[in-house]
Amino acid sequence: MFSGDTLGLEILGWMTTVFIIAVGCFILFLIIVYISDVTQTKQAIRRNYPIIGHFRYFFEHVGTFFRQYFFAMDREEMPFNRAQRSWVYRAAKNIDNTVAFGSTRDLRPAGTINFVNCAFPTLGEHAVPPRPVTIGENYCDQPYTTASLINISGMSYGAISKPAIQALSYGALKGKSWMNTGEGGVSPYHLESGADIVYQIGTAKYGVRDAEGKLSDDKLREVAAHEQIKMFELKMSQGAKPGKGGMLPGAKVDEEISKIRGIPVGMDSISPNRHPEIENNDDLLDMLHHIREVTGKPVGFKAVIGDKLWIRELCQAIQKRGLEYAPDFITVDSADGGTGAAPASLIDYVGMPIHESLPVVVDALVEHGLRERIKVVASGKMIIPPEVAWALCMGADFVTSARGFMFSLGCIQALQCNQNTCPTGITTHDKKLQKGLVAEQKSSRVENYINNMEYEVGMIAHSCGVKSPRELKRWHARMVLQDGHSIPLCDIWPDKTPASK
Repeated sequence: MFSGDTLGLEILGWMTTVFIIAVGCFILFLIIVYISDVTQTKQAIRRNYPIIGHFRYFFEHVGTFFRQYFFAMDREEMPFNRAQRSWVYRAAKNIDNTVAFGSTRDLRPAGTINFVNCAFPTLGEHAVPPRPVTIGENYCDQPYTTASLINISGMSYGAISKPAIQALSYGALKGKSWMNTGEGGVSPYHLESGADIVYQIGTAKYGVRDAEGKLSDDKLREVAAHEQIKMFELKMSQGAKPGKGGMLPGAKVDEEISKIRGIPVGMDSISPNRHPEIENNDDLLDMLHHIREVTGKPVGFKAVIGDKLWIRELCQAIQKRGLEYAPDFITVDSADGGTGAAPASLIDYVGMPIHESLPVVVDALVEHGLRERIKVVASGKMIIPPEVAWALCMGADFVTSARGFMFSLGCIQALQCNQNTCPTGITTHDKKLQKGLVAEQKSSRVENYINNMEYEVGMIAHSCGVKSPRELKRWHARMVLQDGHSIPLCDIWPDKTPASK
């Protein structure tokens, strides 16, 4: 038997040997890295600064997270700052969203929007909830009526995870909002809650396509047979990538995705950058009319506006063809990105942002006498109440958001949406990461977000002296100019919206 001292010396000897081997392996590793760095010719930093040059890439990666939590001011971060995210998080958790000691928002820069409070604000007993709006009235067999202000924008099953879809679906039901399927078709997880659904038809016609990728009337009827599918939205373009289609890698096309989208298992699926059948405004109106005739439900389209002349030409084509050919709604998407991965050149430089495009569309509809026929949905980076109230002032009937609802699910803006490594389980198909997203619990946060959004938009409206949010007009908001003075939005964009809105 070993004595205690002998055993201790033996253990110490083993540990020393292991340590020496570990140090030797580490030194050998560094030598290999050094040789690799100085002999490679692709990266100058690694060639000139072997070994330590690798830290540059590490710090570049973690810099995003450090800026978010330690260095960025509350209102300077992009694409969404801490103040915006904080409001959504607190609204989703249904906890106090008041602040103390004054605003941290700088009210002086040109372009800043503020609302015009009334000397005699609306008393509580006179305030009313948002009034219902009917889409497709007199032109559809099954028009859709809803009072919802904020709704869930298009996010496909595949782009976001199963528990994320389920949480959003049940949350939409509880909050009495609609949920857009995104271009990936409707999954069982969209339908299981019974929430109102808007079916988006992308350029690849996922879910409503035949074997050749063309629009199938039989598939349209099959989808429209679901009572909870209330409308169809033809996606012309989206803010993340106007003018470019998507690609679904074959590795993601399993049996379930194949069945939902109507594409072969294991094969890459590339969406055209536009609908091949639509080459002009007449083709667009024909397509919308056809889908309405087949489904009996309201049909509209989603587009990023780039050419101001185009929307006027479309209005003229509608006047020529007749109101029965008009879209029942237009979703105006902002040109500053979205949840999907896309080339930076398109996200940063192509299309008009919503603050310019929304009044252009609304004014064109008013000028051509189409505003009552065609409802307007505003989409794009509007995740807090003042932004939604602004859209209502400018003439929108509804607002949709994708990223706002992602924040309500717990998104931390890790910017990993396109890498299958989302730490909150929202945009990943990694089952281990999805475990963190419990749909039942998160659906209540979605409901809270909807309810608190509606409450605070109403609070702004009542402060402006109107009884309901949809009574907000352009004279209820002001914009700061370069000289520091502010003027009503109606002086920039004359308010031509109907008084009955």
